Amino acid sequence: MVDIGGFGGMGGGFGIVGTLFPIVFVIILIFIVVKLISGVAEWSSNNRQPVLTVEAGVVAKRTEVSHHNHNTNGQAHMHTSTTYYVTFQVESGDRMEFRVNGREFGQLAEGDQGRLTFQGTRYHGYERW
Repeated sequence: MVDIGGFGGMGGGFGIVGTLFPIVFVIILIFIVVKLISGVAEWSSNNRQPVLTVEAGVVAKRTEVSHHNHNTNGQAHMHTSTTYYVTFQVESGDRMEFRVNGREFGQLAEGDQGRLTFQGTRYHGYERW
């Protein structure tokens, strides 16, 4: 019998599909594990850093909007989420971008001057002058 479409012959399983599925599964599993490990490493690194307060100005603001579509019991649902980022410039000229909540994002304006409090990559607050 001739193998047509890669699904194997008589009693031959699923051929290429049976081989690719475990490989794709392992790749996805490795990706998830790497993301978890990097998240825990960043959290741990931030906890080891001192909380610093420095003079800084707001130089840029940006948003990142993501859309999620899913289907539940035949009904389509769409969810949109917005992530807010603010870039600060300190006296040395270095720039740092932090993820902030929507309330903080709305209260800050480009050109603001004040005191930035942070711990590693974790934003703690900004006090305008």
